[in-house]
Amino acid sequence: MLDHVEVIFNDLEFMLRKLKKASYEANMNRFRAEQGHFIDEMISFVKASDDPAEAAGEVGRSFAEGIFNAFEKKGKINGRRQADLNFFMIYYVFPAVLLTDEECADSLCTGIKDAWNKRFKDTNISYTTYDKLYNSFRTKIFGIF
Repeated sequence: MLDHVEVIFNDLEFMLRKLKKASYEANMNRFRAEQGHFIDEMISFVKASDDPAEAAGEVGRSFAEGIFNAFEKKGKINGRRQADLNFFMIYYVFPAVLLTDEECADSLCTGIKDAWNKRFKDTNISYTTYDKLYNSFRTKIFGIF
């Protein structure tokens, strides 16, 4: 399951650079178009299960382990890299899952979040919706901000 899931983070530096309201919307659309098959695979696995909460946990563990294995060096992940991965999860991965509007999306996000926080030491991320993040960006007033 989730072979080569680390490619979700291929454009991490680009998508986190100069993050503004307009660029966030464009980046999210691009992310969903290019990496949406991973989200679909995770959602399908959870939907097909008799126990969605357990399936969400299994997907979360597989996801977190795949990412850790892709980015670790000598059993650890550099602090800067970890911060970028966490930020990317909060701004792109979780909102993309929730944008599917699937019944199990919240359960899947919880499974991924719990597995992520357990797998990556000193990490305690959470998730929110795309709309909340998008609306948190300032809009320019008379070109000043």
